[in-house]
Order: sequence, then C-alpha cells, then structure tokens
Amino acid sequence: MEEVKKTAASDGGCQCHGHCGHEHEHEHKHHHHEHSHCCGHEHHEQEHHHDHCGCGYEHGHNHDGGCGCGHDHNHEQDPAEARKELITLAAGAALLAVGLLLRAFLPGTPLVGTVVLVAAFVVVAADIAVQAVNNIRHGDVFGENFLMTIAGIGAVCIGEIPEGVLVFLLYRFGEYLQTKAVSSSRKSISALLDVRPDRANLLENGQSREVDAQAVAVGQIILVRAGEKVPLDGVVVSGVSQLDTAALTGESMPRETGPGQSVLAGCINLSGALELRVEKSFGESTASKILEMVEHASEKKAASEKFITRFARVYTPIVCLAAVVVAVLPPLVGLMDWSASLYSALCFLAISCPCALVISVPLSFFAGIGRASREGILVKGGNHLETLAEAEIVAFDKTGTLTEGKFSVSKCIPAQGVSQEKLLELAALAESRSTHPIAQSILAAAGTVDASSISDSQEAAGHGVAVTANGRRIIAGKGKYLSELGISVPEIETGAATAVYVAMDGVYQGAVLLRDAPKPDAKDAIAQLKGLGVRKTAMLSGDTQQAAEEIGRELGLDTAVGQLLPEDKLRELENLRGSLSGKGKLLYAGDGINDTPVLAAADVGIAMGGLGADAAIETADVIIMGDEPGKIACGIRIARRTSRIATENIVFSIAVKVLVMLLSVFGLVELWAAVFADVGVCMLCVLNTLRINRK
Repeated sequence: MEEVKKTAASDGGCQCHGHCGHEHEHEHKHHHHEHSHCCGHEHHEQEHHHDHCGCGYEHGHNHDGGCGCGHDHNHEQDPAEARKELITLAAGAALLAVGLLLRAFLPGTPLVGTVVLVAAFVVVAADIAVQAVNNIRHGDVFGENFLMTIAGIGAVCIGEIPEGVLVFLLYRFGEYLQTKAVSSSRKSISALLDVRPDRANLLENGQSREVDAQAVAVGQIILVRAGEKVPLDGVVVSGVSQLDTAALTGESMPRETGPGQSVLAGCINLSGALELRVEKSFGESTASKILEMVEHASEKKAASEKFITRFARVYTPIVCLAAVVVAVLPPLVGLMDWSASLYSALCFLAISCPCALVISVPLSFFAGIGRASREGILVKGGNHLETLAEAEIVAFDKTGTLTEGKFSVSKCIPAQGVSQEKLLELAALAESRSTHPIAQSILAAAGTVDASSISDSQEAAGHGVAVTANGRRIIAGKGKYLSELGISVPEIETGAATAVYVAMDGVYQGAVLLRDAPKPDAKDAIAQLKGLGVRKTAMLSGDTQQAAEEIGRELGLDTAVGQLLPEDKLRELENLRGSLSGKGKLLYAGDGINDTPVLAAADVGIAMGGLGADAAIETADVIIMGDEPGKIACGIRIARRTSRIATENIVFSIAVKVLVMLLSVFGLVELWAAVFADVGVCMLCVLNTLRINRK
C-alpha cells in the first residue's frame, strides 16, 4: 500500500496537502494477532510453547509426538552429567582393557578375565538398559536404547562379551559427542538471539539506580550509558549517539540517533549517554517478540522434518522385525549356523536406529533459522524456510518496500532569470509552517530558512499554501491552484514526480519536483534475485501507473502494476500464482501493516519490518528487520543451503545404513563396526549441519 503521501485523519481518511496530484489508497491499519484465509496456509495464530525446548526437533519420549527412536536427545549438556558420563566411559574402557589383558596373559584362569569383562559390561550397559525398560513402560518399545540393549546382551549370550562392552562404549561415547555438538550449536544460535539485558538504569529525580528491566513502567525515563545495551524500547529524550543494531537488523553500520527518535531494546549504545522514555514494557519489546518468535519457530515443522518423524515411527518396528528374519531364516534354509545368523541380526539392529535423521534434519532447519536471524532475517518456522528456498516469483509493494517511503527533492526547474537556490528558498519559505510530508521534504532540501520574516500564512487544504514574507506574497502548490489565482503556469513534464509550483507577487518562479526515491540497494536486490534463478519480479502498487512503471524500469522489474486497491492486489497476486511452474512458490514483500491481506495470501509473506514494526512481526512469515530488500535474496540463499544440507543428511545417512545393514545380513560386519557406523553417521550429519552457520 502506498502510505507516504498522506496523513491519517482520525476517521481513517486522507488529509492530502494537495500538491502531488496523485490518487491515494485509503486504509485503516490494524494489528492482527491472528487471522485465517482460504489459501490454507498458516498465518500465525498464537501458539503455546509448553514442552518444546526450542532446539528444533521433537523429543522421542512418547509415542504420540516423538521421533520414534526412543533416545533422550538431552542436547543441553549438564556439566555434572557430562563429567559422570566421561567417568563411566573411562571406567568401562579401563575394565575392558584389563579383562582383555587378563585373558591374553592368564589363559589358564579365564574366569578372572571373564568376571572383569562382565563388570565392564555392567558399568557401561546398566544406564542404557534401565532407560530401555523405562521407555518400554511408557509405550516406546522400539527405541534406540532397546535396540542397543538387545544387541549388547545378545553379544554376551553368544560369548562375545568384549563385543558387547564395545557396543555400549562406542554408543555412549558417540552420544556424548553428538550431544556436545548439538548443545554447542544451539548455544551459539541462542547467544546470537539473546539480545535483551535484564537490568535497566531508572532515572528518578535526576538520579539513576539499577533495577530489574521488567519493573520499569511505560513512560518512565531510563539512562543508557555508552557501551551498554538498550534494555527497553523507547524514544530518545536527550542525548546524541550512535547505535549498533546488528543484533536486530544484521546491519554492520552504526545508526545515528538523537532526541525524538525511536530506539529498540537490544541495540548497543556506542558513544554518548542517552535518556529514553520507555514506550513498551519488557515483555512487549521488539527484542522480546523476536526471541518468542524464534522459540516458537521450532514448532512449525518443514515437510522434510514431518516426513522424518513419520518415517522413524514406521521404520524402527520394521527393522526390528527384519532383524528377527535375519536371525531365523538363514539357519532354516541352511545358509548359516544359528550363532552366525544371530550375530548378523545383532549387527543389523545396531546399525538400524534412525537417530542420525531425527537429530540432524530438524537441527538443520533450526540452524538455518538462527543463521538467518544473524543477518536480520526472522523466519517463523522451518516450513517457511523450506518454502522460501523454492521461490520462483517475487512480488513487491512499492512505497516503503522498494522505495524510501518518503519524498525527496529530485529536481528544481526555475523560470528564466531565477536561480535554483532562489527557487528552493522561496518554496521552503512558503512551506515553513506546514506539517505535510512534502513540506518537510522541501525544508530538508533547503536547509535553514528565516521563518521569522513571515507575517501571514494561509493553507488551502488539497491545493497549496500562501505566505507573506518580507512584504512579498509567496504561493506554492498545484498548478491548478496557481492558475485559479490568476498566475500563468507553463506545462512541465513531471513523469512520476510530484510538482510543487512556486510564484512570488503573482509571477511564476518555477517548479520543485519531488519523488519517492528507490532504496539504495533496491536495484541490486532485483538483480540478486534474478541471479538466484527467480523467474519473475513484479511490483503491485497503489500509486499511479506512471509512477509504478517508472520505478519498475529504474529497478529492472519484469512488471509493474499501479492504481491497485487492496482487493486489486489480491487479484493480481492470484494472476501471478497462475504462472508458477511445478514446485515454484510465490513470495510477496510489503510493509507488513496495511498489506496484511496480500502477505497472507502469498506462499511466503515478507514484511519489511524495519525498526519497531510490531504488526509486521506478528503477521508475516518472514521479517526483514533492516528494511533492506537485498536481504530477501540473502534469505533465499540461506534457505536453499539449509534445504540442501538437510537433503544431504537424509541421503547420506540412509545410504550408509542400508549398505551396512546389507553387509551385516551376509555376516561381513562386526558388531562394534556396526555401532561405530551408526554413531559415526550421526556425528557426520550433525557436523554437516553446522556448515549452515558459516558465512
């Protein structure tokens, strides 16, 4: 929606200054906390996060929601538990070594060595066996602990006690390394997103005292010293400084701030002290909403994550049944003796657990969400990240999305004998008492003007302004307004620009052209999208067709449609959807507030959230916090890398497991090697996932 050329009246209408001559869309802005529509895609009802830890995958403790492996994905490593695990592993390994040495050097007393090996087995197997029993009691029969327990006990039963000890040693050591890697990954992601300080310096009677940030009320004044993080959203009351907004926007360049400007929690104050009037409570700050959104992101599963969860629940019981066949069938048909077939079946069980899949695939999407967040791109779930990777058509709103969203002087066309500086000065004097966005843009271009010389000021709503300065009558406004006052105005080719005509003492002085200029990275953003293989880029605007086409040509868009009301934009969006091919997806980027219906209808709605766009954070699938259209291409690249790595993990882990399982059927794999293959594949998949966090 085009918003900048008007100021909102209390009734939702448009109070136009009258200079521009453009038609405007009239809309109400609402903050949508939940909504639905007929396209069938989620947008984004409030969810409750009870049992999810935010890790990016479900926990396999129950039969109705877990991964099916039965393995406790205890990825937040407790230091005490980690030490206990290492001690257990060291004790088991030492006892195994002693037992093997006793067997080797005291062959005449095999019982002593056997007792030590059994002790080693009990040390490393006890916890796993207890967990297996507990899982069975909770209805999870075919869990990984169960598989490993059967494999280990089976090895002991056929006289391969060292093999049984190795099964549990390798398994537990692999799990320890997996847990450490996953925990490290999650902590690094969480650290990037944990941008809120918990304490604030509250100013009262000129004195500051440190308080809990949650205790600060809206309207109170806080002090943020140089080097400190901003704890709460607020407006600068006094002070000038530079802010590092990288944690929120991914923007490396500091931003200047001063009195009257908004500041978000999580920004770092780099230089001077700032006094802020708190605008939002701790829980309602933009940083809090970002953290909550990323936490809930793990609940919205990508299609491949859902597939892996369903696959694991079916796969594990099937391989257990297959292991029974491997143990029984070969001896019955005379291909193997019972001892060899039972050993093969144990190897088959050891390699069969799908843990590599149920850990690495969801972790890939969680890591992708974290990587995008580091770039100032907030993705509300793995499902949206997966869809983003398949972008084929990208449509944009114009104002505030591809353009700056504010007028700036683009050209001065003075009459003969009048300098450009003089024309701009006269226009600024005429506009000096107006609050209209066009007036403010002219004043910004002219710099300081001496408004004390003005003795009379009149504004004709929708037409223009007239002032008396130093005894001279200066008029600025539409060409029609000046003509009605008897001033001859020549025809000027303005294109998509807005023209403000200026006259002094009844004589035409020239025209000042203003336009909503494209954002600095907008043209490059379109080029990047095309470089990524996006087949079509479009702009759907409420501005005039001429303005839309001019911006479209300048930026290199494939198509630009103007003069669209909200319902017209929906129609145009559906037309674009009709030209999608195969699995291609349609993206729409808008301001996230008054473009909500179109954002909802797209496969992925992208809000150019900027700093403090609350409605954008609540309604869109993806939020570009830095307000830079170039970040859309960055988000697509991250999404494609995430999907590619998740696919690599799926193909690699299944291929290796199938190969080793086939080898185990023919007795070509030893039990310890099968366990090593299982935990090794899982570790490699987890390490592969960590590549997502690289630049």
